[in-house]
Amino acid sequence: MATKRNTATRDKHRKIIARDQPPCHWCGEPIDYTAHHHDPRAFQIDHVTPLDRGGEDVLDNLVPSHRACNRAKSNKIIRPTGIDFITDRDWT
Repeated sequence: MATKRNTATRDKHRKIIARDQPPCHWCGEPIDYTAHHHDPRAFQIDHVTPLDRGGEDVLDNLVPSHRACNRAKSNKIIRPTGIDFITDRDWT
């Protein structure tokens, strides 16, 4: 059975996530937190694991995103590549 959405909980999560105005989780670009909700660069919360794929409507499964990035991701599950470059490279 799919997880039900709770408007009060969702609004609470939105406020917590938006508090520090982080960038979009998916593209890393700044989010316009004052934009109209139909604007592609507007703030939305997105489920890392979509509800219809078994994700939960809990804070640990939510990230900030642009409206456009959220819509482009749709209900896909995006896995990290596993490659992180922590230090600068010196090729000399």
